[in-house]
Amino acid sequence: MHKITADVLLENTQDRVLLDVRTPAEYAIGHIPGAYNLPLFSNEERVVVGTLYKQQSPDKAFLKGLEYAGARMPDYVKEARLLAPRGKVVVHCWRGGQRSGSLSWLLSFSGMDVQVLQGGYKAYRQYIHQQFGERRLRMLVLGGPTGSAKTKILHELAALGEQVIDLEKLAQHKGSAFGALGEEAQPTVEQFENELYASFTQIDPQRRVWIENESRGIGKVFMPQGFWEQFRQSPLIDLVMPFDQRVQFLVETYARFAAADLMTSFYAIERRLGGQNLKLALAALQAGDFASAAAIALRYYDKSYLHANQKCNFHPVWPFEIGNQSLRERAEQLILFANAQQL
Repeated sequence: MHKITADVLLENTQDRVLLDVRTPAEYAIGHIPGAYNLPLFSNEERVVVGTLYKQQSPDKAFLKGLEYAGARMPDYVKEARLLAPRGKVVVHCWRGGQRSGSLSWLLSFSGMDVQVLQGGYKAYRQYIHQQFGERRLRMLVLGGPTGSAKTKILHELAALGEQVIDLEKLAQHKGSAFGALGEEAQPTVEQFENELYASFTQIDPQRRVWIENESRGIGKVFMPQGFWEQFRQSPLIDLVMPFDQRVQFLVETYARFAAADLMTSFYAIERRLGGQNLKLALAALQAGDFASAAAIALRYYDKSYLHANQKCNFHPVWPFEIGNQSLRERAEQLILFANAQQL
């Protein structure tokens, strides 16, 4: 076995299976996309070993760890062989210490071809944050106020062969008080960054990549600093769509959800919406008048969108009017416009 650095891991080990030997709890907080969890210790065992290490001695911690793991050595080998039938693996723990060292020794002894991630998961995290700032992409931000169908247009752009990073898909959130409706639970901030970096590395830096205009915070996750700085200084194409069409789009998108869930989302913006507007929105929902409720929400979100754009340094900014065209036609027109501007 030999050690590899994070950059080598992410660029030259496609033929190897990545084994994360940290506890299930550590893995759940954040892991390298594609890695399998083969924990040396359970969550509870890790606490015991760590407590012994801090309060008594490294030697006692080692012996307790050996007591836990020793009886399971055949199980580790069997599981590793199931996960990596070709016998080629990369093993890592948190800092590239005893856990990865122990399991990599065992798997090597069993005949597997083993590499160890130097510095462990911690080194991987440091590396991707560095790359978010240093690796430059030709970002092109697709903006427009709420209800402009930006996400659907983004999907059409991808279908037409354009490069796209779908932040809302990665965040599992649509970026507003209503953004969690219809979505699965959001990833942790750490895992969102890991998944974003996996998308980030798939982009050809010589070609433009379309990204939907978002606040730095998308639900409970945030764009990492280096990525955010690139994003907020990129060109912006700002969709301009008639108000009534945006209302209709929101009705088509959100009327399928339970009125109680929509009301909960309205309560989340009560302070900025105002008490009177909240009452009107709730009454509209109770009456099944989704269009009136959507119009009230849009007046708030339009102000919020303008304020958010003023805090960014998008340059240049192009208004782009759209009407009743199909989503595919809008995407085609955007591509023609971007080509004409040599973006």
